[in-house]
Amino acid sequence: MMNTNENEELASAIASINEKNEELKSQLDELRENDFFRLYSCDMMGSCEYMPQELFECYSESCEIYPVDDELIPVEMKDVDANEHAFDLDDWSRWDMPSEDYYSTSDFPEEYTGYDGSEVWQFIHQHICFNVDKVDDDTEWKADFNKIVSGLHSSISAHIVNGIQEKNDNEEDISEEQWTDAEDEFTRRLSPTGENSNAIDNLYFGYMIMLGAVSKARNRLLEECASGSIDEKSAKPLKLILASPLLDDPIIGIASQNLQAHAFKNDDTVGALWEARMRCRDLMRIMNCVQCNKCRFHGKIQSLGLSAAMQILLGKGGKGCSIGTLRRVELAALMTTTAKFSTAVQICRDMSN
Repeated sequence: MMNTNENEELASAIASINEKNEELKSQLDELRENDFFRLYSCDMMGSCEYMPQELFECYSESCEIYPVDDELIPVEMKDVDANEHAFDLDDWSRWDMPSEDYYSTSDFPEEYTGYDGSEVWQFIHQHICFNVDKVDDDTEWKADFNKIVSGLHSSISAHIVNGIQEKNDNEEDISEEQWTDAEDEFTRRLSPTGENSNAIDNLYFGYMIMLGAVSKARNRLLEECASGSIDEKSAKPLKLILASPLLDDPIIGIASQNLQAHAFKNDDTVGALWEARMRCRDLMRIMNCVQCNKCRFHGKIQSLGLSAAMQILLGKGGKGCSIGTLRRVELAALMTTTAKFSTAVQICRDMSN
């Protein structure tokens, strides 16, 4: 639970985001269409290792995704990904080993597939998030972690609600078993009267964390542009994003500053940050339990983006920022996940009005 000061800070941050997000969202949408930020080599055949599951594949066409033709994948990208596969036992992320199969987020964007992922989310909130009965000096950073994961859940829920709305608006064929009303789903999933009264607050908090991480990674991203690692077509919208007032807004940066202050409060909190790294890795791997391939694909990318943000803000070993070690795929996921949060915020604003 937030104290009065934190509530006031969040309210001010929400107001600032609402004022400036629409322009940033359009720039992030453009960025997502470029190869560097839309292509991911992802293992779609990974087994679920966290819970016994009855194989209940989503056989709907909306659940399926297919690899991009190999000749359309930039050779330079494949070479970089192959060279950056080094395994680090105590890293924040555990991304899939690169393969010949690359998938595109623009070819297979987020939508409503009808898949029910509630079992996976229940496991995440009960077993991967921290059990924090009382927030004190030693558990503030754990509560922050839980809010970030809740924000991730809210972001995904917002895209699902938007997908339902689009299907209903387009009068697409939705089976009676799958049909639901977008406004009802918004109320259940995201409104203050729904299943999680803090869903939207945590969405904004997660977005603030992502923006704070992008701000910290600005120089690294500009260096990638200058070196040609990020192609000129991608660099143009990226530079506009990196100049966004939201990245330098002090009230937005408070979330990242508080996270760092809570995590680095004393030797005990610093020494316990390995638990956060472990849980970030678990969050990514449990996406293999998602039996809708499109949902699994996007869930993995967002989990990687969140892990990259945590690494930027808390450091590779929990001892401060470590941006230089980020891989190509982590930089791509960082920006893609930020874009997903930005879109989710806009969806919630539209649904609330």
